[in-house]
Amino acid sequence: MRLATTAIALMLSAPCAAQTVASQPLPEEAIPSVSELPAAYPPSWILVHDLHGASIVDGRLVIADTANKSQPLKGMVRAAQMAGTLYSPSRREIYTAETFYPRLTRGERTDAITIWDASTLRPKGEIILPGGKRQQSVPYSGLFQFTNGDRWVLVANFTPAHSISVVDLEARKVLNEIDLPGCSHIYPTGERGFSSFCADGSMISITLDEKGAAASSKTIEGVQDIDNQPMFQMPAMVGKTAWFVTYHGQLKAFDLSGPIAQPLNVNLSVGSAEGGAPEWRPGGWQVIASDAKGRLYVLMSPAGKEGSHKDGGSEVWVIDPASGERLSRISLPNGATSILLTRESTPHLIAARLDGLIDVLDAGTGKLVHNLGDRVAPTPILLAPGS
Repeated sequence: MRLATTAIALMLSAPCAAQTVASQPLPEEAIPSVSELPAAYPPSWILVHDLHGASIVDGRLVIADTANKSQPLKGMVRAAQMAGTLYSPSRREIYTAETFYPRLTRGERTDAITIWDASTLRPKGEIILPGGKRQQSVPYSGLFQFTNGDRWVLVANFTPAHSISVVDLEARKVLNEIDLPGCSHIYPTGERGFSSFCADGSMISITLDEKGAAASSKTIEGVQDIDNQPMFQMPAMVGKTAWFVTYHGQLKAFDLSGPIAQPLNVNLSVGSAEGGAPEWRPGGWQVIASDAKGRLYVLMSPAGKEGSHKDGGSEVWVIDPASGERLSRISLPNGATSILLTRESTPHLIAARLDGLIDVLDAGTGKLVHNLGDRVAPTPILLAPGS
């Protein structure tokens, strides 16, 4: 009986306690309360293109701090309908090449480049892309690229004929459209131009004049063995050298510093290893990355076979292109489909996983440091440094 009386007393006193707590006023908060990102993103920050596979019309570009374990998400901007995304640290702007429909998935199509302030993440302008031509596909880095000192951008079109739109970011207008039959992907070349791979195994380099028109072009024959050693089309950049890896692990390099792409005479591969079932091969989406010392990191799978090239990998092999040696093998405890190295003095290896999480590993030891949690990017597909 005494226990029951005590319980009733506690229940009767509980509302009073709750009322005492609730009576304490909350501190005043200024409205609106808006935070801004720093003028220069720290070297631990990355940009994550989230395809948002559950609702592709609602894609986004996420800014995340890989060093922050509790609150890695710093902000995001919209990147609708399989957008292209770019970030210019020098201009302090983010660009998204997007597609819109007035009824969300139907109606008259509008393509546009949205210009976002990189600190406030507010839109500050847009450039309409006429003709409904912008290539809508699963994002590749080679569909939207800078040239002419970040003053122009190049946008890939597909109708299904290939072409490239040259857009002036300062004048906010389309300058020109360049036909590119049988060739695809954009690799900025020289001061004002680009190169593309073509379906016959060649590569074409195009220089642009001051009006954004093609001033000259040069075809370099036989740079890719399409049938036996096709290359993953997204390279790792070491300065102005683009490093590509083939489906079978060969490494190919192109000097893009001049107006014409120059294939470099290198004979390198990622090497081989036991334990493959049937063999080790590169696999994933963004499969090759580089660090500040020029070392190459290649995402590898032991289940390599015909058709496995997009399946992802369970290890990253580190190659020194100067010596041709494989320096280490980093085991990924959760696998990955895309990889990146941060620009920190002691870099971290960033691994975007199939389940949508993003792992952060020590690039030197291979130790898993932490992951960025499940609210950063449900479908991370492309990774880019924030500095």
